[in-house]
Amino acid sequence: MTDHHPTHTTTGGGAVSEARTPAQIEADIRSRRDQLAVTLDEIGVRLHPSTIVGDAKARLASTVDHTVGRAYVAVNRTVSDVKAKFVSEDGAPRVERIVPVALVAVGLVGLLALSAKKRRG
Repeated sequence: MTDHHPTHTTTGGGAVSEARTPAQIEADIRSRRDQLAVTLDEIGVRLHPSTIVGDAKARLASTVDHTVGRAYVAVNRTVSDVKAKFVSEDGAPRVERIVPVALVAVGLVGLLALSAKKRRG
């Protein structure tokens, strides 16, 4: 004896009966329609100009934060390196390094003052 119900082969290779009632078909259609509505709503939100602008602002803020953070680390490292050249590990000033730099600074200020005085006079 043969079965006259239509069959559908699943991806697993087994045969599954497809004898569905109109109510089941209508329920499937409603379910698919609801899923499609949710998908379309999600697409609408993603493509809305305010969402696109908000995402762009967030990416920019993240980039700026990252850049500022890297700059802070670089400046902090430079300050620490300079400080290490003029202050010993125990916190005492290194006079042998400070005095020559101070003399050069005083000399530069003096040269600038003389230059400005010559331009005025």
